[in-house]
Amino acid sequence: MNSQSQKVLVLGGGIAGLTAAWELSRQNISVELVEKSCFLGGHSIGFTCKATDRCQQCGACSVEEMLKNVVNEPLINVHLKTELKGLNKADSSYKITLQKSDIDLPVAQITQRANGKAAKGFSKHNNPLYVTESDKNNMGSQCEVDVDALIVATGYSPFDPNRKSTYGYGKWANVITGLDLENIIRENGALVRPSDGQKPAKVAFIQCVGSRDERLGNLWCSEVCCPYAMRMAGSVKHDNPDAQITMFYIDIQNTAKEFPVFYEKIKQNIRFVRTIPVDIYPLENNCLELRHMAEDEGAPSSESFDLVVLSVGIMPGKDTGKISEITAIPINQDGFFDSTSSDLGCFVAGTAKGPGSIATTMADAGKTAFEAMRYLGVMK
Repeated sequence: MNSQSQKVLVLGGGIAGLTAAWELSRQNISVELVEKSCFLGGHSIGFTCKATDRCQQCGACSVEEMLKNVVNEPLINVHLKTELKGLNKADSSYKITLQKSDIDLPVAQITQRANGKAAKGFSKHNNPLYVTESDKNNMGSQCEVDVDALIVATGYSPFDPNRKSTYGYGKWANVITGLDLENIIRENGALVRPSDGQKPAKVAFIQCVGSRDERLGNLWCSEVCCPYAMRMAGSVKHDNPDAQITMFYIDIQNTAKEFPVFYEKIKQNIRFVRTIPVDIYPLENNCLELRHMAEDEGAPSSESFDLVVLSVGIMPGKDTGKISEITAIPINQDGFFDSTSSDLGCFVAGTAKGPGSIATTMADAGKTAFEAMRYLGVMK
């Protein structure tokens, strides 16, 4: 079959979906790219550059470049604010039913414009860049499409820090998540406290919030939190050399061959404490008291900080169960899609099947696109 007459539906417009769609289009395969929100890019398009005196290989620029590629590729037809409703397999093809998704504008992206409030895409490559409530109501596809294969790249959901109530997220202004930190830096050009807009002198990062937690039933490691938080901490320290930064952790995950060198360098400027705080309490001037077990003595201890950053873990996507029912892709014991590729033309890419960094997610999506091409007979 000529690849120009073949079509693949990619479900999910995050970095995995963007990469898979782009790789397929490079082989002249038409792509229907379906994203349930109003913007392409997923979580990672909201990440800021972590460069200090050199590139920290955080992957943010790779997401920007891939988004630019996709929105300018005529072989990729984008369906925003759209979700999968049904799927029927007939012979070697799929008839897929799409419907408009019922999703609100992202609160963190709401901005004021001359014609009222609108959500703004995180990247200049987002098309559209602004979406009003009226625009949102007019977006979405309600149709059926015939495709030869399907790639599920629906990504992950960040852990809800409200489930760790002793940390006071949503209650104390200066307890934030890593994603909140990204938004603060994007809006202000530097890390400032939400309570007063001042640069914090003492910052604490708490690792494994929602990961490796037996009480929550989340036994897996999110893998990316250690290098992610260290890059962010290094960037904050570079911007504010006088800041004192402490990282509370269970253990440090070695995630790449360059990581040991990076870790040794970051330890020169960041204090590491091998314990996880139990409680956070408010102090005067919107400061925070962290209570934990002292690393050496094993006795209760406490310390005050101006700002606390929660490194929330990677959780299965909220729609995983529903999509599993429609596609018959099984779910593993942790709630992610089974990573085993299907020989029936239905594949899974990226963090929809488990935690991963931007780099590993892009690599996996490229591999998945190749598997889909091989199924279609484009690649041997």
